[in-house]
Amino acid sequence: MKPLIRLLTESDLPAYKALRDESLRSAPEAFTSDYASSKDTPASAYSSRLGDAASGRFVLGAFNDAAVLVGAIALERETRLHTQHRANVVGMMVSANAQKQGFARQLIAQCVHLAATSTNIEQLTLTVTASNRHVVRLYKRAGFADYGLHPKAIKIGDTYYDKMAMRLELKC
Repeated sequence: MKPLIRLLTESDLPAYKALRDESLRSAPEAFTSDYASSKDTPASAYSSRLGDAASGRFVLGAFNDAAVLVGAIALERETRLHTQHRANVVGMMVSANAQKQGFARQLIAQCVHLAATSTNIEQLTLTVTASNRHVVRLYKRAGFADYGLHPKAIKIGDTYYDKMAMRLELKC
């Protein structure tokens, strides 16, 4: 099955909010945001994340055959003059019932493609929970290389999780 991958629009925000809430609730160690703080946020609050490929600020969505949003990934371009050549990949999520079907791979591939072809972005960065080995492999297969580790970056109860920093050079 080849999903439809496209930029999200205002009309997609309720589905995006539902996917985000599900992801924060089911995999809290994967995100720096938390479900309890986010659950009452209205869907419209995420409209600032929407944009277009040319701006380097957008949210891509993956839709299954039933046209249901099952995955998303966001790109946020740095805004300061000296760092505008960089963008951060954030908020990668795939619904639990749609995992291991290629949605994440296609989302990251399309995100990298849009960043490389539609903007003046030279470098993508992201962080990933270091113990999430299958997601680390996903990013490595997409061309990202790790460049550092933030020990104890996330704390949930009494448990700490390290975050791995990764980067991808788009242009030399």
